[in-house]
Amino acid sequence: MRRRTVAALVTLAGILFIAGIAPPASADDAPGFATPRWSGIDARQTSAPIGSERGALIAQAQLDPTLSLPEVTDARRFLYATSRSADGPVTTSSAAVFLPTGTAPEDGWPVIAWAHGTTGLGDDCTPSALPRSERDAAYLQHWLRQGYAIVASDYAGLGTPGLMQYLGREAAARNIVDSVIAAHALGLPLAQRWAIVGQSQGAGAALSAAHVATALSAGSGLDYRGVVATGTPAYINYPIDLLGPDVPPVTLPAGLNSYVLYILAGFLDARPDIATRSALTPRAEQLIDQARILCIPEMAEITEGLDLRTLFSKPLAGVPGLPDALSDYMAIPDRGYDRPIFLGQGLLDRDVPAPLSLTLAAALAANGQPVTLNVYPTDHSGTVLTSTVDSTPWLARLMHG
Repeated sequence: MRRRTVAALVTLAGILFIAGIAPPASADDAPGFATPRWSGIDARQTSAPIGSERGALIAQAQLDPTLSLPEVTDARRFLYATSRSADGPVTTSSAAVFLPTGTAPEDGWPVIAWAHGTTGLGDDCTPSALPRSERDAAYLQHWLRQGYAIVASDYAGLGTPGLMQYLGREAAARNIVDSVIAAHALGLPLAQRWAIVGQSQGAGAALSAAHVATALSAGSGLDYRGVVATGTPAYINYPIDLLGPDVPPVTLPAGLNSYVLYILAGFLDARPDIATRSALTPRAEQLIDQARILCIPEMAEITEGLDLRTLFSKPLAGVPGLPDALSDYMAIPDRGYDRPIFLGQGLLDRDVPAPLSLTLAAALAANGQPVTLNVYPTDHSGTVLTSTVDSTPWLARLMHG
């Protein structure tokens, strides 16, 4: 009965998402148009050295001062080895690290791995090569003031070879854990204690990493403590399954249209064995090609007013193996966590409607997982800073207890 209830809630949330009953949405808070600055490490064509192992540090440089944050004592950009799957080849990702002001504790600054929200799939969307958005800068500065160092992965494929697998669970998990392992080879005063904090796309990435953080960091000496996730895109695979030429004739906001195209681009890259293209129209192929290179502000401009029905020649659910493969690709686990979880959700969230995250929280609780849920009378972006009143003491107890 409990499983049927959860399934019913997920289905309802999916219908709300697709039908556009929620008010118009805007894309996650991302920087506007800017020219990337690579801080002396332009890795767009750089592969990991032969024989590199996951988490190996490849290169580092001081971060361009125009890309740093206020009140830091050190900011660097670095390149490290990672992978997108357990049996996939070693690839590269880039990241930034920020150290707070003051004297480091004897065992070093405890570490927050920051998992960023949607910026896009093209190399020009690489967070460590762009100024942080006003919201993200304020949020990261908040954690720095609490005495945490921040390690911020770009995710493999952003500013490095290949395509970033948008909302891809396994790739994001490995990219985040490996960034923290590599950061400890930078020669900076970093403690072994670490946690994960993520928003929107990054909340899904954060929970995916949290699910396997202890296992993936085994042997590294790291001490994983817990995860803070806000605006979590849970169960998004279900409404994607419903897409086809016969969905209700409702035009979604440009932000959600962009997310759909980013998901399709990432899934096509991750699972070429699934005949996804058999359900796509030429118009869809054209937009997916643009999604592979355009950042979210540009993508939102070209998808304004898009009728999703025009992307499909038949229902996605009719493609053999697609629903299960899409679930494997992006579904956030609802059991199997070994450390505490903080979920923050805005009740007015229009990018990730509240029923999705609340259903995840219910499933986690029903499965006996260590979850804490806090809801706020704000929207997708507003939840990030609003939630700090609860997430800050919650994380302090884990990191300093």
